[in-house]
Amino acid sequence: MTASAPQASQIPGPRRVLVVGGGGRENSLAWALARCPGVERVWVAPGNGGTAALAGCETLAIAESDSEGLLKACRSREVDLVVVGPEAPLAAGLADRLRAAGLPVFGPGADGARLEASKQWAKTLMREAGIPTAGFWPATSREQALAALEAQGRPLVVKADGLAAGKGVTVAETMAEARAAIEEIFAGRFGESQGASLVLEERTEGPEVSVFALTDGQRMVLLPPAQDHKRIGEGDTGPNTGGMGAYAPAPLLDADGLAAVRRLVLEPTLAALQARSIDYRGVIYAGLMLTADGPSVIEFNCRFGDPECETLMPLLGPELATVLLACANGRLDRAPTLSIAAGCSACVIAAAEGYPGEIRRGDVVEGDLATGDSLQLFHAGTRRAEDGRCVTAGGRVLAVVAQADDFDTAFERAYRGLERVRFNGMTLRRDIGHQVRTR
Repeated sequence: MTASAPQASQIPGPRRVLVVGGGGRENSLAWALARCPGVERVWVAPGNGGTAALAGCETLAIAESDSEGLLKACRSREVDLVVVGPEAPLAAGLADRLRAAGLPVFGPGADGARLEASKQWAKTLMREAGIPTAGFWPATSREQALAALEAQGRPLVVKADGLAAGKGVTVAETMAEARAAIEEIFAGRFGESQGASLVLEERTEGPEVSVFALTDGQRMVLLPPAQDHKRIGEGDTGPNTGGMGAYAPAPLLDADGLAAVRRLVLEPTLAALQARSIDYRGVIYAGLMLTADGPSVIEFNCRFGDPECETLMPLLGPELATVLLACANGRLDRAPTLSIAAGCSACVIAAAEGYPGEIRRGDVVEGDLATGDSLQLFHAGTRRAEDGRCVTAGGRVLAVVAQADDFDTAFERAYRGLERVRFNGMTLRRDIGHQVRTR
């Protein structure tokens, strides 16, 4: 499978790359970029406990929110591509600051990051552009939200409007549950959302799938579709998490289905951004529900999904660094074709005890996982302790990813890999990929 981009006089790739962020997504991005021909060095800021173990990578102790510190590091190291992983620095304008200093940045400015940073803004854009999505009712006060809920007379999906670190969404089963979710949001439970506003949304039915488009603001390249597992419990039960595992390419979307998503969702989205004078350079992540009437957008994100990113990176070809630089420079028309490996990829997350609630921290991560072309270990919530040992530092701690010709073999490899690493309280699901596994 290949993701095609128009061919012309091709541009050279980057030599020195900075990846901003410290999770599993950034760990996998750094790993993939360091493997690209011509890339001499990759820095990750702030990185995590596993960054330095990646060949060709180095950790920089600079917070993702420290735009001036990041700019200084880019200048002193002659960085020629910045890839911003998380949504918070994008929404805060990090890409704008670095671009203003003349740096090529893969990641949208603060205006484009509103696709994720404001659900009201994104839903309004979709409605105006005719992009399929569920009906919705915005509310800027508790009283307005409760009145809208009562007017509908049925449980609705309740979403905090702003960034909520992957939380802030309740798919209510009852009216009481919907009312409680509204109260939680306006009590300011979800950080940056601060209880200022929310969106009530119709419930839709169907399987979910994630589609990523790499764009230079005018053109785009689509990656293979992926499907993740949000619930903490086996059988897709229990509370929602940031994702307990994923697989790609998801057979829910064949070539025709992916082309329909491009035509119905992604191209109109890019056109709507252009109509608003937004030069969007980075990833457009479309979280979709495949309803009986076709694909419907659940949400947009302005960055790679996690753990879909860890799942996809091993499938992407050596042209990746050049393609991302071409997007950053607005010249995807001069990028090489991004090759996609045959076969499939499977990812399983090892989480800390208590996740997605109150978690344990500081447990030593032990084990020896030999990685290679078909098995990878990506660190997420880890850090280096003063004695040099790697310890747990977040909810999702490790991602073990494997590739094979079929999903059964890929998941067998991933689960065998997980047996080689351990930490106290390690939590995982044994049924990741149940939709595509036969044994």
